[in-house]
Amino acid sequence: MTGSAHPRAVAVTGLGLITPAGIGREDTWAGVLRGRATADTDPELKDCPVDFSCRIPAMTAEQGSIGGRKAWRMGRFTQLAVLAAREAVADAGLDPASWDGARVAVVIGSGLGGAAHLETQTLRHHQGGPDLVSPSLIPMLIPNMAAGEVSADLGTHGPSLATETACSSGATALAVARDLLLSGACDIAIAGGSEAAVTPVVTTGFARMGALSGRVDRPDLASRPFAADRDGFVIAEGAAVLVLERPADAAARGRRGYAHLAGAGLTSDAHHPTAPSPGGEFAEAALRAALAEAGLSPADVDHVNAHGTSTPLNDRTEAALIARVLPHGPSVTAPKGVLGHTLGAAGAVEAALTALAVRDSRVPPIANLAAGGSGCASGSPYDIDCVTGTVREQRVTAAVSHSFGFGGHNVVLLLTAP
Repeated sequence: MTGSAHPRAVAVTGLGLITPAGIGREDTWAGVLRGRATADTDPELKDCPVDFSCRIPAMTAEQGSIGGRKAWRMGRFTQLAVLAAREAVADAGLDPASWDGARVAVVIGSGLGGAAHLETQTLRHHQGGPDLVSPSLIPMLIPNMAAGEVSADLGTHGPSLATETACSSGATALAVARDLLLSGACDIAIAGGSEAAVTPVVTTGFARMGALSGRVDRPDLASRPFAADRDGFVIAEGAAVLVLERPADAAARGRRGYAHLAGAGLTSDAHHPTAPSPGGEFAEAALRAALAEAGLSPADVDHVNAHGTSTPLNDRTEAALIARVLPHGPSVTAPKGVLGHTLGAAGAVEAALTALAVRDSRVPPIANLAAGGSGCASGSPYDIDCVTGTVREQRVTAAVSHSFGFGGHNVVLLLTAP
């Protein structure tokens, strides 16, 4: 049985993206295909151990318009989720004015929620006392507000959920949304991830634990997934939202979809707060679970969208996993070389990019990774087929997207051609 025909497959019928590579789905995709890093010096981080990040480009008034007075009550991560959700729903050809909102679910993941707002309000409290603390602090802080405000903006009344599994939050949201669809709890699921936590305290926290690249002299070369000399990730912001429907429902509307989400595997390392399990056995279990659910074998996978953080431990463990379970050498890309690490949004961003690779039969190159670099040398744990230099023209029929998070969360999504 093919993944597309599997009874647990759902169709991806709409995509919304806001990332450091561009505002909107197609601008982001074009930026990722160019394969050039977006990292740059960040004035807001000037006194931090690492003073660069990947920021979303300035939005025009039209691009960033929430409308009315709603924006005042939303943290930036919530605003990004609302804008991405609007794009995804429009892309799917759906009209919130005419759907049955009780049959529409929303699931949005975020790793840190409104950490940026908490940071600024803590400073105001310290400097001027409680009267300076905004009454909107709590609704701008709590991570469920992205899902809540997307639901309010689009008029949905089905399940509205927030997932928090650190850097795999967005991927977890997609897996949960798919299960809601398959359970019959909804007919449409709007799901993804959003993060806007590039702040001095959060950045310093990641730097102090040794997770960030220290290439302050060349931020554009800092994020280098699978390179032998990688030294950490680049913190970033962004959002991605996908519309999921049962294939028959999508077909009834005349929609084929970008791809089918045909399998999902979720496991826990139960090993360490931040380090992956060295053997990668539970990440492997997640990959095999996704394959089994889709009715596919490892040999059917022709593309991997890697978690690829550019940290020494993650990339080594992930590359060994790919080489061990997929020894036939599917193409491997890692968008964090271009986008940086969007934390809780990353799994959704990368799932969306995987769907676009299926649509266009194009695999983006990994930024800052030279062809034949020692990080991917033959015979090493890195004996994987990393795409470097330029776009690879390749028909993608079955792809996996890996997401791994602090706390040992492993999520693997399997997407197939519709």
